[in-house]
Amino acid sequence: MILTQKYVFTALACLSFAVIPVVRSATIDVVVGGPGILKYSPEFVNASVGDIIRFTFKQKNHTVTQSTLQSPCSPKADGFDSDFVPVADSVTQGFPVAQFTVENADPLWVYCRQANHCQQGMVFAVNPGDKFEAFKAAATGNTTSTTTSTSTSTSATSTAPAGSSKDHRVVVGGPGVLAFQPANITAQVGDTVTFEFRQKNHTVTQSSFNQPCQALSATGQPGFDTGFHPVADGSTTFPTYTIQVNDTKPIWAYCRQANHCTSGMVFSVNSVETGPNTFEAFKSKAMGSNGTSGSNNQNAGISTRLNSASIAIAVVGVVFGVLC
Repeated sequence: MILTQKYVFTALACLSFAVIPVVRSATIDVVVGGPGILKYSPEFVNASVGDIIRFTFKQKNHTVTQSTLQSPCSPKADGFDSDFVPVADSVTQGFPVAQFTVENADPLWVYCRQANHCQQGMVFAVNPGDKFEAFKAAATGNTTSTTTSTSTSTSATSTAPAGSSKDHRVVVGGPGVLAFQPANITAQVGDTVTFEFRQKNHTVTQSSFNQPCQALSATGQPGFDTGFHPVADGSTTFPTYTIQVNDTKPIWAYCRQANHCTSGMVFSVNSVETGPNTFEAFKSKAMGSNGTSGSNNQNAGISTRLNSASIAIAVVGVVFGVLC
């Protein structure tokens, strides 16, 4: 049917009374890091459904990683993660940006998973209500059942009774070394394992025998993760991270930097000497995996991985890889 101009105008006039006013979404800017800054600015915002949170990454190397109120410094299993976004000190414009669209009014909890940034208070929230300070306090006092302490250049102390436990020292990396030394140890309940991070940039991340290169926490199970520990080539003091052995079950771990796991950079405590679940079988499984299930590249810029939340990524300008 062909409408005359008269009928067209009449139809439009009728429709005008039925149109629901359009509510425009807001764009809320949040700055991530900056020279000497370990924080999100602002630290929390209140947003409506449909609003866009625009994260602008400034100098150094940070992430925007979803967590939970109960575990501020651990990734939420089905949450989003921007991955590491390195920005050199010399960059003054064209900073990379990640955008997140608010899908509901529920609180959203976020942290930076670089080294110990979360434990230093680098957390963020959307619609936290009156719980943000509790969230931040939990982050800065964050401990897990397997972690006894973290430090930057000193040895950690054992919490087990004196004379009844042993501290096992494990060197992580080093110049041209993609390995834990030793890579496999036997420990008793109450013993501690102190990881000493050497040159370059590595993690010690708990995994499982069946999925050597995927963080245990990413599957919804409790598991430790030291975060990245960048160490310059000329360093003479080295950061350490200590865990305590709480039972006789094997502990499996890997470095989640780039392809280090698939290159064989894995570690175990109390793996069996014979049978299908030996350390060599674990290492072989890691080197035979494709490395995509749980590895996180410190120098890969922004991830385009999508989970249950919607996150849009836009990289502006040139991003240079830097150490934290």
